[in-house]
Amino acid sequence: MDRNGATVAEADVLTECEWTRELDEFSSARVVINPSGDCCNHLQRVEAWRSELHIFRDGAPVWQGPVIQPEWRAGQVEIFAADILAWLDRRVPHDSITFQDSDLTDIGAWLIQDAFLPDDPGHEVLIVGPARVSGGRAYTRNIGQTGDHLRDLAETGLDYTAVGSTIILLPEDHTGSVGRLTDADFPEELVVGQDGSNLVTRWIVAGDEDSGVMGEDGGVDPYYGLLERYVEQTSIKSRASAIDAARAKRRASTPAPIFIDTEQVTISPDAAVDVAKLVPGWCLDITSTATCRTVTQRMKIAGLKVLETGGGEGEPGAESVQVQLAATGAEAG
Repeated sequence: MDRNGATVAEADVLTECEWTRELDEFSSARVVINPSGDCCNHLQRVEAWRSELHIFRDGAPVWQGPVIQPEWRAGQVEIFAADILAWLDRRVPHDSITFQDSDLTDIGAWLIQDAFLPDDPGHEVLIVGPARVSGGRAYTRNIGQTGDHLRDLAETGLDYTAVGSTIILLPEDHTGSVGRLTDADFPEELVVGQDGSNLVTRWIVAGDEDSGVMGEDGGVDPYYGLLERYVEQTSIKSRASAIDAARAKRRASTPAPIFIDTEQVTISPDAAVDVAKLVPGWCLDITSTATCRTVTQRMKIAGLKVLETGGGEGEPGAESVQVQLAATGAEAG
């Protein structure tokens, strides 16, 4: 699609289609098209950041975002795109503002609104619920990328993702479930892991040097002992906000998070889940006894990757659906 809403081209022969969804980060998509006839003429008009890729699955829209890199070859066009969140890495704050004691979802919504105010590619913001983490934050006109400011909020109690043109803001401990998976739904080579690199029992969060603001949460854990981390977030302007940020970080990093990774395998096509509803930030109820580490809990969707190939002579096409799952903020707490 062109940014004015007109259709640039439709993929008449689509041989590969890959799209992802990510938590607290922009996602990507890639399509390979074997054009014929007028399709080839139309595809030469695809322009980076001007054109937008739209992907449908079973007739329903599942992904869209600006084209980042089109590549033309003899008889083939390959298009790489990113979702609407990628725009935030190309925007800066257009106004200066200070938040005294606001919920992180309200701060995140302001960052997005401000970013798109001068030039809106067409977006909506959906706030699922308050983060219940307050923040004293300050942003200065033209300083820093908006995407980085939003990632900083995601480290202290806020989650976000994009579905189509909608940016979703939700609390880090959101536990709404969209389905259930058991060992029967996972092929062999399922990996259940524990992320010890992210285990921290005491967090210290500091604001900028001029403010002297600092907050902490946690201490010596009776099970793990003492593991400490220090981090600076220059947008934090109050001690209460620094304490809230440290508390959110500690909640998400103690105990050592359990995760399930199906990066090398795919969910069974008979699994009782709707792929379109596999949105990062929501959860799946998992029961797995196939490995030496039994898992029976509600886990957050951290990432989704869907790949479909058109196949070739004597080789049918196939779709694979891969998910990355992690402990929810509520489970970690």
